[in-house]
Amino acid sequence: MKPFIRLAHPVRLLAVLLITGGLATAARAQEPAAEELPADVATRYPAQQLTPQILYQLMLAEIAGARGHLAMSARSYLDLARRTKDPRIARRAAEVAVVSRQAELATEASRLWLELDPGSLQAQQLASGALANEARIEELRDQLARALAQQGANIGAALMALNRGLARIPDKVLIRRLVVELTEPYLDRAEAHFARANAAFVAGDAVAAAQALDGALAIRPDWEQAVILKAQFQQEASPGTGVQTLRAYVGSNPESREARIMLARMLVASRAYGEAREEFETLLKRAPDDRDVLHAAGLLAMQQGDRTTADAHFRHLLSLGFSEPDTIRMYLGQIAEESKRYDDALDWYKAVAPGPQFVGAQLRFAQVLATRGKLAEGRQHLQAAARDTPQDKLQYVLAEAQLLRDANRAEDAFAVLDEALRSDPENTELLYESALVAERLGRVEAMEGRLRKVIALKPDQAHAYNALGYSLVDRKLRLDEAEKLIRKALSLLPGDPFIIDSLGWALYRKGDLKGALEQLQKAFELRPDPEIAAHLGEVLWMLGRRDEAAKTWREAAKANPDNTVLADVIKKFKP
Repeated sequence: MKPFIRLAHPVRLLAVLLITGGLATAARAQEPAAEELPADVATRYPAQQLTPQILYQLMLAEIAGARGHLAMSARSYLDLARRTKDPRIARRAAEVAVVSRQAELATEASRLWLELDPGSLQAQQLASGALANEARIEELRDQLARALAQQGANIGAALMALNRGLARIPDKVLIRRLVVELTEPYLDRAEAHFARANAAFVAGDAVAAAQALDGALAIRPDWEQAVILKAQFQQEASPGTGVQTLRAYVGSNPESREARIMLARMLVASRAYGEAREEFETLLKRAPDDRDVLHAAGLLAMQQGDRTTADAHFRHLLSLGFSEPDTIRMYLGQIAEESKRYDDALDWYKAVAPGPQFVGAQLRFAQVLATRGKLAEGRQHLQAAARDTPQDKLQYVLAEAQLLRDANRAEDAFAVLDEALRSDPENTELLYESALVAERLGRVEAMEGRLRKVIALKPDQAHAYNALGYSLVDRKLRLDEAEKLIRKALSLLPGDPFIIDSLGWALYRKGDLKGALEQLQKAFELRPDPEIAAHLGEVLWMLGRRDEAAKTWREAAKANPDNTVLADVIKKFKP
């Protein structure tokens, strides 16, 4: 039997109808009276008498759907909705019509649903999607105008929901026109101007959006939501102006939570981390148990190297029952690691439960063991984890190889990867990683063979082209071919600083110092990596710009004192 997709069991459906609106049954005496129902339910839904005829037609519609006759089910519900004027049944008709892809039925049912329940945002959305064409757009406008006119005291909320109700219409200019027309009778309400601002911005007219918000704020000068939206528009048009608007607002309204949070987020986006952190800390003074703020403040403290404060915030967050406790345990483990409190770090990682953070916790656990000189234990931990969760074996194998590489045991790392490849010879991640280790060991043939196999299996793997090209360049082998490989990588991943660095290095090896400098400067601007700095300095040196070369190396070495590639280059040119 064909399943009736997404539609409820008949008994459940009747239960829903009874609960949400009070269709009368023999058990009527046990149900709340109309005046005891929530106000919106009591006024929006009729106290429907569940007659034998209505019950029969409900069952008929549901059974038709259960047997796969969706169009028949939708028509039955629609006919019943017309006769009963019950918006719940109209909604059911619309939902079944949508599932059955009966466009005309969906249009009729959604139109009836909106007529019977003009305050329903879902009805507005479905009706706007069904009527969103040139032939019916005027009909849609008239229906929504009638719906707004019936809102009474709820008109403000209805105007605020207007753009969401029209969101199914793909033509954003058309949405704007409808919003302007529909809000015309309500321009004494700030919400009408807010709706116009939203529509104008989505249609691409930021100037008109800002002007509409000024209209809203002229009516409600301290309306937080309008100030926040205006600041967002300003910040997008001219970075810094939105921050100024929000600073002024929170200065006058120091208790404003949402505006201060938005201000802090804008500051984070501008990389003003210290100022952003001050705003979050101000919020915490007023609401020390605010989980969202604690989370943000903890991350900023961590980013700024204030481990003590970050640790305190995250521990407090755990005590409050944060929704993602394992993420917080990972942060606490990282803080403990960076503070060299290795036993604490192990405890935090051990506390992470199976789930999205579990594999990462096991990798960090093994890394901490290796850092403490217990490499063998770290490897054993990863191997045991791989046996326990074979679906994650690849990640544990790659992590074990990395531990060995970090310990300068490249031969052992290659052996681990090679063993894994025997059972999974076409795994591109294993092939790629083993090729890098082979390159480190000077096994050029193995490196090239495995990278070419990666390219054959996965022709869009940019890093494989780049790794092969760079390896050839570094050994001054087949430079023309190497440049082609690197340019292929760059076409697949434009703007990648490491691939741009490879191209610059290839041009340098080929004697094009000017071209090399251009590419290396671009790469270094994108990513001030110490190895890119090493290459850039060497090219500057060879161009006779030795003071610039020395400055580039000096600053990079200060930020990366342990980088051996950079140290070797400096030693080569400035022994």
